[in-house]
Amino acid sequence: MRAKALSINTPEDQTGTPGRTFLVAGHLLSAPKAVPGLHLVATPIGNLGDITLRALETLAGVDIIACEDTRITRRLMERYAISAQLKPYHEHNAAQARPKILERLAQGASIALVCDAGTPLISDPGFKLVREVCAAGRAVIALPGPSSVLAALTVAALPTDRFFFEGFLPAKETARRARLDQLARIDATLVMFESGNRVQATLADLADIMGGRDAAICREMTKLHEEVKRARVCELAQSADSMERRGEFVLVIGPPAAATQLMAWDDLDELLRMQLRRASVRDAVAHAVELSGRPRREIYARALELAREVQPPGGADGDHGQE
Repeated sequence: MRAKALSINTPEDQTGTPGRTFLVAGHLLSAPKAVPGLHLVATPIGNLGDITLRALETLAGVDIIACEDTRITRRLMERYAISAQLKPYHEHNAAQARPKILERLAQGASIALVCDAGTPLISDPGFKLVREVCAAGRAVIALPGPSSVLAALTVAALPTDRFFFEGFLPAKETARRARLDQLARIDATLVMFESGNRVQATLADLADIMGGRDAAICREMTKLHEEVKRARVCELAQSADSMERRGEFVLVIGPPAAATQLMAWDDLDELLRMQLRRASVRDAVAHAVELSGRPRREIYARALELAREVQPPGGADGDHGQE
């Protein structure tokens, strides 16, 4: 690292403007001016200690920091005593802010792009900016660091050789269930974000569609109240009523191959009941066959029995006959 130790009493450079410095463990370090270009800087997802020395040096050395919420980024700057010019860049002002950033880059400026938490461009509006900066022939420099996707994936105790990041699911139930039906066909561990006010409904939909898979709910990663729950999807959905729903959630769902053991009959009954409340016998059986590992004929017979108690007489499915 190129940073040099300074006296704690030298906060300004020779021009009288705030110096390019940052504070680490009580030591004030100097940072060289960052090279011209767009620097993509990963920032902590919760614990402010989770930031690299290279990221601090870059944030202290750039001309401008473009950030989603200046209030959130300012807390990080204050923690490390960085004097920086903060400019908002988010989904609501991106179209207006991009040309100004490109203009400054053309003038030789160094600009850092950060999001509120984690790695830029992951579920935030930075993609178009990076594309236009590259098209203009300007440098784009990535500074890797914290990511809630990878943090959740590593603690979920699920296969990591292949994973698919979905981001946020649709907010409306019909669209969400349709998307989950598509995701269920992917032979990989699934990683998705969810908000506290929708996580219960999302878990119910997941239980209907992927109920037998192993999964993990990761809440408030790296923060004071971090919590990780690991169980089958159907079990996590059953306990959702008593779950703390404040905070940010990452849901990790194991691949279809993870459900290799035969599902217990009690778990199968619960899965079928949840599906039969929303779907036909045929659809409920199709989901259960994939998730339980049990023969289709056994599952179909059990679904017919449960349909009589779950669905009203002459229910909507109309496929109670022999297969």
